[in-house]
Amino acid sequence: MTALLSLHEVSKSYGAVKVTDRISLSVVPGETLGILGPNGAGKTTLFNLISGDVRADAGRIEYEGRDIGGLKPHRRCHAGIGRSYQVPQPFGNMSVFENLVTAACFGAGEDERQAWATAHEVLEQTGLLAQANRPAGSLTLLNRKRLELARALATRPKLLLLDEIAGGLTEPEAKELVDELRRIKASGVTMIWIEHVVHALLSIADRLFVINFGRLLAEGEPQAVMANAEVRRVYMGMEA
Repeated sequence: MTALLSLHEVSKSYGAVKVTDRISLSVVPGETLGILGPNGAGKTTLFNLISGDVRADAGRIEYEGRDIGGLKPHRRCHAGIGRSYQVPQPFGNMSVFENLVTAACFGAGEDERQAWATAHEVLEQTGLLAQANRPAGSLTLLNRKRLELARALATRPKLLLLDEIAGGLTEPEAKELVDELRRIKASGVTMIWIEHVVHALLSIADRLFVINFGRLLAEGEPQAVMANAEVRRVYMGMEA
């Protein structure tokens, strides 16, 4: 199957620090790729490179067979790359509904009528309908996480980048979130998910991609990767 997204020998440095070091990966349509690595491994930088928030120093990023290295973030969003951020960043003084309309208008390029319909659909999909008229800044952590996911979905992504969306949630809250992600996966959306809540990630991911100091450490079937001695040592602090 042809890859939806491919990275070829992508590198990024800040001064003398190489945060992404010749990373190559691919994800096919409908797949969920889990990204693991210790703090500071370069996971969020990888997302920033894919979304266009930062530019790569070297290498090539292809989406739907097209080199997107020169595309600005909003053009990548229009092309179908949506993302959430580790720390939710809603427009706090706007309502939940207004946040989603904004995402649909400017992320998906929908007109006002379409954007209202999309906002309502995503509110129902993410369990936020009862919160529609609340200021986004007044939401609980779980609902801010839901809104962060909902805003990404309102851009109508083909590829969804999730950055530690389960972080800080209780076990029941994380389960609710995972159930929602399963429904999103079943709808055909391709996902790349960075997560430290490993059991949540393992319940959905088709493959794992582990990085350390900006380099690939291991890649493959989830259970095999988690059994890898170097992954256990570096990521979980467990000696073989």
